[in-house]
Amino acid sequence: MPQPHLLVFSHLRWDFVFQRPQHLMSRLAAGYRVIFIEEPVHDPAGPPRVETRRVGPAGEIEVMIPFTPVAAPGFDDAHLPLLLPLLERELTQREIRDYLIWLYTPMALPLIAGMHPRALVYDCMDELSAFKNAPAQLRQRENALMSAADLVLCGGPALYEARRGQHPNLHCLPSAVDAAHFAPPATRPDDPLARRAQELQGHIARPRLGFFGVIDERMDLALVSAVAQARPDWQLVMVGPVVKISERDLPRRPNIHWLGMQRYELLPHLLAGWDLCLMPFAMNDSTRFISPTKTLEYLAGGKPVVSTPIRDVVGLYGDVVRIGADAASFVAACEEVLDEDAASREYWHGSAAAVVQASSWDAGARRVRAWLDEVARPARPDAPIIGHALRAA
Repeated sequence: MPQPHLLVFSHLRWDFVFQRPQHLMSRLAAGYRVIFIEEPVHDPAGPPRVETRRVGPAGEIEVMIPFTPVAAPGFDDAHLPLLLPLLERELTQREIRDYLIWLYTPMALPLIAGMHPRALVYDCMDELSAFKNAPAQLRQRENALMSAADLVLCGGPALYEARRGQHPNLHCLPSAVDAAHFAPPATRPDDPLARRAQELQGHIARPRLGFFGVIDERMDLALVSAVAQARPDWQLVMVGPVVKISERDLPRRPNIHWLGMQRYELLPHLLAGWDLCLMPFAMNDSTRFISPTKTLEYLAGGKPVVSTPIRDVVGLYGDVVRIGADAASFVAACEEVLDEDAASREYWHGSAAAVVQASSWDAGARRVRAWLDEVARPARPDAPIIGHALRAA
């Protein structure tokens, strides 16, 4: 039998930071024909259209990027008159009859009103309503999605506890790691990735305290500035795209280095050149339920980590991650790590390796496949081709 399709509607773009959606879909593509549908791109000059491309080692995932002249963010309702006919055409051309639907954002719910999937999944990886510029109707739409979904996943224990009792088939699927990818790279100095890492940070003195990830309202920029000010001999290497905040808001000091967004393949090479890793998250509504993927990625690279007291970080990794609640304690935790003796560091390495070994995306994807098998309704050979009813819906 041909593999069923898995239609994924995501608020995160495939080429953005490589994180939970990319990890899971790359693995689920072994059993499903994944179509990853991104939010519309605003194009005031061009006609409404959908551009597609293949990603993955064998091009096993198809990414759809809609373009519309509508100047509205995300899957806003203003896009619907143009977006529904575009999706109808694209999906009808593919003659899709057997499919499941996976939503990363409740804002895409109106787009699937005319579809009849074998299962509907809501992957609640974050509390999106607490993020900056969240749509006003997001909470109401999420309530509707929670009622309609066959399976709901939560991105970490804190979010799972907040959602407990809201759905009969609710599961906690915490962040995991591709340990082999982030392991210290054993490459020659002339390796292109090693050379690029050297170009970006080879001139930066040691010790280097590094961060990679999205730089937005969840980062405590005042803490970053305070650490740099307290220890001007430390070099803070900050890697990642700046979104939803202005680059003018970033603290500028001689020992803070903003390197911008870098390729996923390059991150282990940058990580290898750091002395410890930072997670300077703000303690606010937008971070109340986050479960940072980078925690395990840092640990897989063999690097010690200092974090603010994010609930899931303390609960899941408190034994191997040092915590600083304010600038003074954060700096003190970093000093303790940098002054650690060889025997203490060796003991830490063993504990961190055990945490990493227990948290793989491969194991997480296997759990997801089992849950999908449980909730998916039987395939219907006479099912209609998807797409014909979208505009009517």
